Amino acid sequence: MAEEREDLKAVERLAQARDRIIKEMGKVIVGQDQVIEELLIALLAGGHCLLIGVPGLAKTLMISTLSRILDLKFQRIQFTPDLMPSDITGTEIIEEDKTTGRRGFKFVKGPIFANIILADEINRTPPKTQAALLQAMQEHEVTAAGVTYKLEEPFYVLATQNPIEQEGTYPLPEAQLDRFMFNIYVNYPSNEEENLIVKTTTSAYSQELSPVMRADEIVGLQSLVRRVPVSDHVISYAVKLARKTRPVEDEVPDFIKNWVSWGAGPRASQYMILGAKTKAVLDGRYSPSCEDIRAVAKPVLRHRIVTSFTAEADGVNTDQIVDRLLEVVEE
Repeated sequence: MAEEREDLKAVERLAQARDRIIKEMGKVIVGQDQVIEELLIALLAGGHCLLIGVPGLAKTLMISTLSRILDLKFQRIQFTPDLMPSDITGTEIIEEDKTTGRRGFKFVKGPIFANIILADEINRTPPKTQAALLQAMQEHEVTAAGVTYKLEEPFYVLATQNPIEQEGTYPLPEAQLDRFMFNIYVNYPSNEEENLIVKTTTSAYSQELSPVMRADEIVGLQSLVRRVPVSDHVISYAVKLARKTRPVEDEVPDFIKNWVSWGAGPRASQYMILGAKTKAVLDGRYSPSCEDIRAVAKPVLRHRIVTSFTAEADGVNTDQIVDRLLEVVEE
């Protein structure tokens, strides 16, 4: 009972901290409220994010601002066709001991050794280099020359992709896409927001940001999210949503059989539950509902559904498929 009371207090504190984080983000980022909320949900759930948006929508600024507000170490890696795995994880150099004159190898850590990694334009680098992120994302560790190095917690990879130019890119394989908890779409600002962006960014005024949380607090909140209780009917709803995306399952809607080649795996159900738990906690509630599942369904499912040729011919995308699913799948 005492532990539960402490958890409830922590939920209240986090709900207050969320308002402060959004207020601080608002000093630099205009609009994009849903994107910021989805980023926060993924970070506190311990997941990685893939951000998709055209250039100039402040994706990099948003992530670097968030790292400053959360007082986390930030590293940006610009992915290019000539980037090598060692450019990400680190490399061994020969070092001479000045006292003895003996030489030995020393491991120099790469930019992956930070709390928030911005993998900018991740689809511009070959699969060999993309795969270097896999172990780090899944295991939170890096192996170099037979030695395994633990990454500092919390550890997040936030990757960006430009949806316009596909020339000279290497599409992420499904196995790597599945490592990302959320696929977040960053849209154009509204007319009022764009006016405010131009007004604030072309003036001499600069904003001072105040840190709201520290790394150890975030790690504590991640364990709090794991302790949040979930009703069986909420779990059943998340599992049902994920299973209804698979055309091979029994009693799936006809539009899934027509428009989907491959559906979401079990990781989708896990991430929907984790996302719903985190959303509930951020809203100051100690238990998620089916409404929270619906709120996170689109960023969880949109990159886990492989559409068929029929869907392409009909001009249907994964967001429209998820919207239809949310209409027909009952709680």
